[in-house]
Amino acid sequence: MIQIVKADGAAEQAVMEAMRARAAQANQAIDTAVVEILNRVRAEGFEAVRDYSLRFDGAEPREIAPQELEEAYRRCPPQLIAALERAASNIRDYNEKLLIRTQEWRSPDGGVVGRVVRGLTRVGIYVPGGTAAYPSSVLMNAVPAKVAGVEEIIMVTPPTENLNDAVLAAAKIAGVDRVIAVGGAQAVAALTYGAGFIPRVDKLVGPGNAYVAAAKRMAYGKLDIDMVAGPSEVLVIADGKANPKFVAADLLSQAEHDKLASAVLLTDSMELAQAVDREIVRQTGYLSRSEIMECSLRDFGCAIVCDTLHHCAALADEIAPEHLEIVTEDPRALLPQIKNAGAVFLGAWSPEPLGDYLAGPDHVLPTSGTARFFSPLSVDSFLKTMSIIQYDQASLAPVQEQIVALAEAEHLTAHANSIRVRFEP
Repeated sequence: MIQIVKADGAAEQAVMEAMRARAAQANQAIDTAVVEILNRVRAEGFEAVRDYSLRFDGAEPREIAPQELEEAYRRCPPQLIAALERAASNIRDYNEKLLIRTQEWRSPDGGVVGRVVRGLTRVGIYVPGGTAAYPSSVLMNAVPAKVAGVEEIIMVTPPTENLNDAVLAAAKIAGVDRVIAVGGAQAVAALTYGAGFIPRVDKLVGPGNAYVAAAKRMAYGKLDIDMVAGPSEVLVIADGKANPKFVAADLLSQAEHDKLASAVLLTDSMELAQAVDREIVRQTGYLSRSEIMECSLRDFGCAIVCDTLHHCAALADEIAPEHLEIVTEDPRALLPQIKNAGAVFLGAWSPEPLGDYLAGPDHVLPTSGTARFFSPLSVDSFLKTMSIIQYDQASLAPVQEQIVALAEAEHLTAHANSIRVRFEP
């Protein structure tokens, strides 16, 4: 069952506070352990990585040969390969259309200014192992990096006895350059500082457990990361004409991620909220992760009944959800109200799993309200820019006095001198 709340100015605020609090459950023991791992790998290099890998995963780090990727690809069912290829194609097409390019133009002073766009040199992708193996995440992280022109993509994944075939096949399809079997915070540390045959990277992306997330957060600044991700979430705005079966299914699809996942319905119809609740009970009965879904919905799920759809949209914008579905008669009518969301899904036939797997936009999205200032992962995430400035004597001469005036106002006489000496007799 899902809790149904009538918006009254206080009840909905309590729901939002609960959502924010779940992401703030810091674990001091994890942070302490991760600090030790990072410091030791920085000091001792590969030997520390090897020691932690043997201790935590029971295996040494090793490079996965291209032949192993090929064999994994061949072992996958043809239907799965076709789905991965289609997803990769859509992701590639979407990001190619977003790709920004180098530009130069004449400034009002007559000089040349502009921006050079470059792909990052080396990017690391962390891929969880074991039961939490997500080939879709390989595509969502690697394909935009390829489109950006990243020179080398290094994928790391825990050295389990049997590496996941679908994950390795996705790496082959996405064009990952190297795959290294190493996991945990020690993998993050190795990619941060470099360790033996594991190179230092410029940016690290991809999901992981609490230790990996903590290590990425602490490594930020020595390298770039995609984001500090919290528990997953979906928010559905639905009117009274929405199909409760669809809405319930979409809430459950997010609730099954883990017990901290959040699934919230905002509606202007009490009847719909009650019908969705009944559908949740019915559908949970035949789904495999029912225990996880029940915990998630009990602790972090609810339906909030608002006076109007515009009130729903305003509340959604305040929550700034990772995934926002607008399942109304005219979903685009509410879109202008939305400024804060990771991804917006418009209409009953655009369910959140479509974005997770196949549509093309990335499923690496800001969580826990950070959509107020973070954007989804995309080709932009793997680019950096450099400014270009080129004046000649004729274009610098008319502005020399203004530059000198600004430099002297800041008491930077050498700056002023750098301009003056060029125009001395």
